Parts: sequence; structure tokens; C-alpha cells
Amino acid sequence: MPTLIVITGPTGSGKTDLAIDVATRLGCEIISADSRQLYRSLPIGTAAPTPDQLAAVRHHFVATLDLDQYYSAAQFEEDVMQLLPRLWTKSDYAVMCGGSMMYVDAVTRGIDLLPTITPEIREYAASLYSQHGIERIRQELLRLDPDYYQQVDLNNHKRLVHAVEISLQAGVPYSSLRTGTVKQRPFRIIKAAIDYPRNELFDRINRRVDRMIADGLEQEARSVYYLRHLNSLNTVGYKEMFAYFDGTMDLPTAVARIQKNTRVYAKKQLTWLRRLDDTTMLQPSQATATGILSML
Repeated sequence: MPTLIVITGPTGSGKTDLAIDVATRLGCEIISADSRQLYRSLPIGTAAPTPDQLAAVRHHFVATLDLDQYYSAAQFEEDVMQLLPRLWTKSDYAVMCGGSMMYVDAVTRGIDLLPTITPEIREYAASLYSQHGIERIRQELLRLDPDYYQQVDLNNHKRLVHAVEISLQAGVPYSSLRTGTVKQRPFRIIKAAIDYPRNELFDRINRRVDRMIADGLEQEARSVYYLRHLNSLNTVGYKEMFAYFDGTMDLPTAVARIQKNTRVYAKKQLTWLRRLDDTTMLQPSQATATGILSML
């Protein structure tokens, strides 16, 4: 039976190396489930697979979009579901690797059918936040969808903006469109997540940020600084570098802030993973190709 092997986990846990090892042994290809590695020009700050890694195993959804292109978890679901039948003709296996949990869920569980957002509504919702701050977008969500307002993380401006977009576009509250129904897929899904002890994970994250700086993150961020208003750059690593370029913090502070914000993101990823009952949490000693293949 065709099998999708999902290798996920928090940022900095070693997913890419493990996925390449598994895919190499199985003779299959890798689907990247990373919402930022999709974009070109950001290989350092997004920890994208290196040229050598891309040459070792074919990857899909890496560096395929321009920075100003819109993309969503719904589009990812549709694109992957169209790709998989082609991959199954080459192998009974495919590996999906990444830590964008909404992208992983979109493929493994399915997401609700939501309307396509027009550029006008997207611009309006974005302007509420960019021009008036997070409190204004909270107020708009409370007006449009008080039920979701009670559930959402009110400090996560991306989710707030998304809910406002959907509510405005659909003409009904976003919460009324969220069924939570898990879609049945015509293939087997095996999900595993790398689960480092918290102190070890945070040390890995701190050291990886240091490597990014040494590899040229500052220069990479400067090359896209003029596009800093784009959503694709509204992410950890670039936001802090842009603040350094703007003169609102010095470089050591920016680096420390990247490390801190990456650790916060990793904690959110772990919270998401641990609420799932279909994902095997692997300790580092178990997170090997042999360990993954034993689950098949």
C-alpha cells in the first residue's frame, strides 16, 4: 500500500538529515512541509536543505515561490494530493519532512474548505494590523467572530488576520466553517516527531542561530530588506535583522532575540505535536532511519 512517512518535530531537531537518510534507503522522494522554505532567496534563515542535500534526494516545495507570492496550507494540501499519485508510480513510499504543523495537518488530516481570499480583503486585513496594531485586529475579530475570539491565541497576529480574512470573505464567522473533520486518505500515513529534552533542544537552537550568522544571515537579510513589508519575511530571523538594520537594536541583541524567538516557536510546535494521538514521539536515540523503518 502506498505509504507517506511524515518526519516532523520542533525547529532545530534534525528532521532534514533524518528524512534524507530514510528517503535514501527507501529510494523515494521528499516533500517539504515548511512554509518558509517554499520561498527563494532565504536558504540561510529558513535552514533550507543545502545544495548537497538537494542533490542527494529530490525535494519538492523548496525554493519554488517568489517572496511576493501568496501561498496557504489549503494550497499545499491540494498540491501535495496532486503530486503523491505521481510519486507512487516510482516508489511505494514518500517522505514528508517539516515543522509547519498546519501544512502537515493539511495533508495528513485535511483542512476545511475555505474561500479564496481576494487581494482587496487580504490588503484590508493586513492594513488593520500593520497600521493600527494587534489590538485593532483583535477588535475586528471580536466583531466578526466572537466564538473564535474566545479560542484563538490573541497574541498570534497571523491567526487573527487569517480569521478576519475568512470571516470577511465568506460573510459568516470563521468558526462556523471549521468542522474539524479528519479526511480519509487513500494511503497509509506514519507520523514520527523528534523529541529532544528541552535543554538539549534549546542548546541546538542557540548553536544553529550562531551558525546562521556565521554563514551570512546578515547579508541574506540585507538582500531582501527592501521587501521587508512582505508576509514571507514576517518571520523569525528576518524581523530581528530588520530591526537591527533600522537601528532599533544592536547586532548582539538581534542575535539573542532570534535565539529566544526560535525557542518560543519550538515550544509552540511541541505543544501542537503533543496534542495529537497519531504521532509517535521519538527520543534522539530512536530518531534514526532504522527506527523509522521499523515502524513500516
